Amino acid sequence: MSKHWLQVPEWSWNHPEENQPTYVHHWVQQLNNIKHTPDMILYGAPISRSSISVSGASLYPTEFRRNWKGFATYNLDENVDLVHYRVADAGDVAMHTTDILLSHQRIQDTTTYLAKHYPSTTTCMIGGDHSTTACAVRGIKEAFFNETIGILQLDTHLDVRDPKELGPANGTPIRQLIDGNIVKGENVVNIGLHGYYNARPLIDYANEHNIQMVTLKQARKQGLIKTIQGALEQLATKVDRIYVTVDMDVLDISVAPGVPASTPGGMTTIELFDSLLEIGKHPNVQHIDFVCLDPSKDSAVAQTVKTGVYAWLQFVTGCILQTRQFKRV
Repeated sequence: MSKHWLQVPEWSWNHPEENQPTYVHHWVQQLNNIKHTPDMILYGAPISRSSISVSGASLYPTEFRRNWKGFATYNLDENVDLVHYRVADAGDVAMHTTDILLSHQRIQDTTTYLAKHYPSTTTCMIGGDHSTTACAVRGIKEAFFNETIGILQLDTHLDVRDPKELGPANGTPIRQLIDGNIVKGENVVNIGLHGYYNARPLIDYANEHNIQMVTLKQARKQGLIKTIQGALEQLATKVDRIYVTVDMDVLDISVAPGVPASTPGGMTTIELFDSLLEIGKHPNVQHIDFVCLDPSKDSAVAQTVKTGVYAWLQFVTGCILQTRQFKRV
């Protein structure tokens, strides 16, 4: 039923002249065409009508794919070629033109379908605004009802605003999941909070529900990678699977013009890239999303979109390094 909502991406697939793929658009295959169980399934959730601020984040899945043509499959820094890690693109979830709740339900149903049919495969959702995260996590919970889900959130904001006031908007996903008993607050770790972007009532809610808040200043002081490692290890002792949500507004406004809620004082691109490499190495991370990137606000050279593609590739590289380490053990 939910597979019906998946649409084939709107671009041509180019195949390399030789047998070995060399660029990302040569390497990623359509899910319908892949012969073996993929290591990762990619799918888009192109919605931004549920954003509090004006946003064109619905455009990101298409621009994400368009810009990955500029990236090779070889990671020089880590001496890793991605080609043997099978990534399948399921396409985009079809959004209703005006009905936000129906669109959210389609994202949830699609995520459930993918998780049930490919239980050992990592899922990666490309948003869309941050409202999509609540849909995806509910879908995963539906697929693995008896399992406990933990969330590692890279974000400037807590996203615990009240959906009773705003509806299921992009500022509410974590609260939706906690109030809906899908995820416990104590199993949510938010790294990247900083500055003057979370009102006191939101902090009070987070404290009341034991959300673990790590400011960017704290993370830098103890070492960002060490902080990421500690958060993942802590979650791994309490939950069955970890969902990572990357709100691109965690980046500093100077490096991310294509983010509706970007702020001063955020992460550098290198900090985000290093974090995602580390996240990909952890075996309990089985789901990830990248949200809140608006190509219509980006620079002429698409610097934020390219940063988003690079961030995703870093996560994939981490997954490969994790697999190598597992084989050695």
